[in-house]
Amino acid sequence: MVLAASQRVLARLLVVASVALVVSCGNDEPQRSITVGAGDSIESSVLAEIYAGALARTGARTTVDAGLGSRAEYLAALDADRVQVVGEHTGALLAHLDEHATVRLPGEVAKAVSAALPEGLVVSDLADGTDLRPRVLVTAQAAAQDGLRSVGDLRPRCGGSTVGVASISGLLPSAGSDRVAGCDFAATVAFPDPAALRKALLDGKVQAGLLVGPPALAPGATDGLAVLSDDEYAVRAENVLPLFRKGLLDQREIKKLNYVAGELTTDELAAMIRDIRDGAEPSEVARAWLDKHAL
Repeated sequence: MVLAASQRVLARLLVVASVALVVSCGNDEPQRSITVGAGDSIESSVLAEIYAGALARTGARTTVDAGLGSRAEYLAALDADRVQVVGEHTGALLAHLDEHATVRLPGEVAKAVSAALPEGLVVSDLADGTDLRPRVLVTAQAAAQDGLRSVGDLRPRCGGSTVGVASISGLLPSAGSDRVAGCDFAATVAFPDPAALRKALLDGKVQAGLLVGPPALAPGATDGLAVLSDDEYAVRAENVLPLFRKGLLDQREIKKLNYVAGELTTDELAAMIRDIRDGAEPSEVARAWLDKHAL
């Protein structure tokens, strides 16, 4: 009788344990996986690694899908949910979404981007320490001779001037970045690289230049030239910001991306792009930056 009673108690304990195990397994939801997408540029790849690394440090499971191609291609991947996060520029993204938008100031551009996004996509804070606008250039001689210090000083001369435009390699693609509010140049000439633009300016073939990106990424490109100030944002703001699927990230993860936005600067981003150009791995460069900023 004692043996039978013991067997019944053991059987009940096994049943309870089995039920507990089933309940536990039923409540164990699979961990979300967040794929951060990147286009073909170095900047896109390092931003993807920074965002993926930052989100991973909140406990999220992340991967990076690099080499997705053009802006249209990686935005299509985001829209189709093949990737869930991408890094972007405010001004270029706005031009892609709304070619008729006229706002230029950083906050206004960010708001216009948010309003123009298709349903299901959102942004968090822009990195206001990243100023990736095209720089307006003239020769140092012209700047001294004619008192040209700002884009405003150049405006009366725009109608009689030819402007040259050159992009710096490694950056996210621009879109409509050759516009300078209040400056209707007589003609626009495209150059293959910053060195060719510099030579054309110094040779007098063009009277003004637009260097698409920060000069720190093109050493020597502004030697003998003056970079005109643009406090009024005649050239539309271009700041880094993350674009992601609505409802994907929780408050802790969004807060982490906002911390990234608060720390990232133009000089640091340029330094990371240069390091990758020299052969460093984007994931290692991003990890070092996150560690440096305790993110």
